[in-house]
Amino acid sequence: MIHGQTLEAWYASHPLIRDLVALHETSWFNPAIAPAATALADVGLGAGDVAQASARLQRFAPYIAKVFPQTAAAGGLIESGILPLPQMQRLLLEEAGLPEGGKLWLKMDNELPISGSIKARGGIHEVLKHAEDLALQAGLIRPGDSYEALASDAARKFFGQYRIAVGSTGNLGLSIGIMSAQLGFQASVHMSSDARQWKKDRLRASGVTVIEYASDYSVAVEQGRRQAEFDPSCYFVDDENSPHLFLGYAVAAERLKQQFDQAGVRVDADHPLFVYLPCGVGGGPGGVAFGLKLAFGDAVHCVFAEPTHSPCMLLGVYTGLHDAVSVQEFGIDNLTAADGLAVGRPSGFVGRAMQRLVDGYYSVADEELFRLLALAYQEEGVKLEPSALAGMPGLMRVLRDRDYLERIGVSPERLANATHLVWGTGGSMVPEGEFAAYVKKGLAVQRRLSNGDAA
Repeated sequence: MIHGQTLEAWYASHPLIRDLVALHETSWFNPAIAPAATALADVGLGAGDVAQASARLQRFAPYIAKVFPQTAAAGGLIESGILPLPQMQRLLLEEAGLPEGGKLWLKMDNELPISGSIKARGGIHEVLKHAEDLALQAGLIRPGDSYEALASDAARKFFGQYRIAVGSTGNLGLSIGIMSAQLGFQASVHMSSDARQWKKDRLRASGVTVIEYASDYSVAVEQGRRQAEFDPSCYFVDDENSPHLFLGYAVAAERLKQQFDQAGVRVDADHPLFVYLPCGVGGGPGGVAFGLKLAFGDAVHCVFAEPTHSPCMLLGVYTGLHDAVSVQEFGIDNLTAADGLAVGRPSGFVGRAMQRLVDGYYSVADEELFRLLALAYQEEGVKLEPSALAGMPGLMRVLRDRDYLERIGVSPERLANATHLVWGTGGSMVPEGEFAAYVKKGLAVQRRLSNGDAA
């Protein structure tokens, strides 16, 4: 029995579960989406909260520029560019036999400074929020001071009295660990079995304690939370429920709006924007989607992408059970090469807060992630890790679903003016040897498909 029903009963009431359990690539466009003006109230946060997070990052910019020289040219701003993907768009549409339906772009969070992934926004913001609270309370800084003062030995000694812990599959741990250690905190990252060795090595080289588990993400988070509960000096970064992470991610949207303006990309009712966001526990894509809805309203349509072996957010929202259900309860193993997305139970906060704001969800097979990784590198020269390719099939999933497009009022004429944005969540810091192996694997998949074999 699964939540009071047999598996066959679930299949009858929620037919897509059969495809999820069979590990088939699956798409579901949510019929319960509502106008942004109404549904944004579900979140319990607003534009003012995002503005505060943005202002905090600005206050810390002088400090960031000083201690991370790679950010100096940008004045300590942690941001990535956008890149058109004309060759990938042509290739994907030809493969799918689909006509043009707008232009494909990449949001290059794979090149974010410091930790090389989308987590550099939310994760670093939360660490800075905690550091700011402690420093202001202790009189280490005062309102109006330059936060560059926190780069001192005295500040590092002060922060050294405190601990920061997080549970992670990899990228969030990198962001939290590197930033915390730089400030002087005693940092601990509880990492699941699917975390990449190079990420553990990088953390340890930065002075972070890495605690490894033979289990998945949920166990790592549980153990990290337990450590913090019994240590009053320890602050736990809760990826499943943190508004500070969420708001740090949301800051990206206003910056994206400025980038689109500079690139001459219009977003309005006649020029819709579709954004494809890789999803693990949901904090990163949820925060970004929230910011996008604040920035663009009903002109933006956010779609979450997950591995076929870990479709936790799709399952949670589709069944209405949210964090009360895990993929393992339905016999899905949560074993995927997309380590950043290897999560069996979604964030209940994000699932409930965003359930009327996220247009759809889909799953993608690991071999397809590797194939797309190799093609993106060959065709566009971009370096993405497997999980960051989850958003790439989104263009085809949307173009194929005419019922969905009709329901949201996107006519063929409007679709021709659409912008499709793949959120490239990480990859620039993958070691060359490991990335070469990813490409080799992806090309092997492509050859099999070209020869007419099943992937």
